[in-house]
Amino acid sequence: MGILQVVITLLLIVLLVKPVGSYLVKVYDYEKTGLDRIFRPFERMIYRLIGIREEEKMGWKKYVLAMLLFNFVMLIILYAIFRLQKYLPFNPEHIANMPSALAFNTAISFITNTNWQAYSGENALSYFSQMMAITFPMFTSAATGFAVAIAFIRGLVGRQDNLGNFYVDLVRSITRVFLPLSFIVALFLVFQGVPQTLHGSVSVTTIEGVKQVITRGPVAALESIKHIGTNGGGYFGTNAAHPFENPTPLSNLVHILCMMLLPTSLVYAFGIMVKNKKQGWSVFAAMGFIFITLLTVVFVAEYNGTPALHALGLNGNMEGKEVRFGLSESSLFAAVTTAATTGSVNAMHDSFTPIGGLVPLLQMMLNNVFGGKGVGLLNGLLYVILTVFICGLMVGRTPEFLGKKIEGKEIKLASIAILIHPLIILVPTAIALAFKGPVSSILNPGFHGLSEVIYAMTSGAANNGSAFGGLTANTDFYNIVIGLVMLLGRYISIISMLAIAGSFSTKKIVATTSGTFRTDTALFTAILIAIILVVCALTFFPALALGPIAEHLGMF
Repeated sequence: MGILQVVITLLLIVLLVKPVGSYLVKVYDYEKTGLDRIFRPFERMIYRLIGIREEEKMGWKKYVLAMLLFNFVMLIILYAIFRLQKYLPFNPEHIANMPSALAFNTAISFITNTNWQAYSGENALSYFSQMMAITFPMFTSAATGFAVAIAFIRGLVGRQDNLGNFYVDLVRSITRVFLPLSFIVALFLVFQGVPQTLHGSVSVTTIEGVKQVITRGPVAALESIKHIGTNGGGYFGTNAAHPFENPTPLSNLVHILCMMLLPTSLVYAFGIMVKNKKQGWSVFAAMGFIFITLLTVVFVAEYNGTPALHALGLNGNMEGKEVRFGLSESSLFAAVTTAATTGSVNAMHDSFTPIGGLVPLLQMMLNNVFGGKGVGLLNGLLYVILTVFICGLMVGRTPEFLGKKIEGKEIKLASIAILIHPLIILVPTAIALAFKGPVSSILNPGFHGLSEVIYAMTSGAANNGSAFGGLTANTDFYNIVIGLVMLLGRYISIISMLAIAGSFSTKKIVATTSGTFRTDTALFTAILIAIILVVCALTFFPALALGPIAEHLGMF
């Protein structure tokens, strides 16, 4: 039954890829549709308010500057809201201002689409903060990632340094993609029992006669964009395991579909935009193969359980999982939330078996198995460029991708984007383990404790935001260090990839010949998978061997 649930969910995801991907192409190619009557008036009003000329085009440097400026202004606004929420409206519980280090971490978290939470939402944030500093940046951060991915695709096929207009791409992403989808999903979640109100908490008497305070608020609005935008930040501390965020198996299914909907569809849209659908399916197949393989691993690991559970006569590992979802939906959710770099959780990853917990950790280390909004595709194409370069060296030809030659400049930029990811994971982990203060935050010493620290740094670097648990991360050290990791993980790779797009956009297209190495075949897909796995193994295997792998072997 569990296998059937997983198969049905995956089939639904695949069925949605083509229609949604085709719609995304119309949105970003500025094609006229019947929906223009609905969206155009709002978009024109926004352009007038912010003083943007819709027809203005941007080269890669101007595009990067606009993106960084917008994100910096948003960062300052979010930090101010967290620090002043005590004095702002919609605070019926009279929640105090957020401490400076935590506010720094949280503002960076939500502006980078990470949504790492070193706090419990219902206790640390007012309704105003939940709406304006949490829900609103979920739209803008997701739209930023989408805009950057579209700009990169334009650079790959362009004939001049023109990546479009960042502000137009941002606005269209919000008005035509994220807002409509979030509105529909929010209404469905309310139908399933998710609260949506500005009233404060209520006191009730339980069946046992005990008084209990039940927190509520504008939960459904946050939950919808949380998964549509692969954000992941929960209204409540227990995230999607909380019955007010994820009350039914049907709401759980919708959450999973929302997480995978746009990342998978964008890969298909890429194929259409470069006028080579086979190229899009080739990248999709590589990502899909890795995802299915890792999903199978976590699924089998959790169903097999551990020797200690077997000794008690128990089959399967239900520790840390919700009974209403069970092993199959918990395993699927864990694989999806880290493949799509969402960070939402419906089970405690810290309680998974060592190999089951390795899967979400490994997917964040790969950071290209569909990935989050836009950035996942960017990272996937980054490895495509690297694979083409390596194959070109092997056959003695100048490597080409989509008819354009890959030269030293592009490989240097790609190397920066690839190497920064392990650097900002492993170095901060080593620093955390070198001092008593950060080490004291580890609640489970030994191999598992190492996994907890690596997971936290990897989650920040991959802009995922999920927590392994078992680590007290709300300290000045972790708030500041993980905040910096999130910044570097988000913007260094984006800047590098847009620079590659700017370089590609001015290159001449080379005619295809019989000696051209094709990148839209099953052979290339297999090589791409191999390159991704080899690079990951070379950079992360020692750390994994000391953490989850050693813990797994220690069980026997």
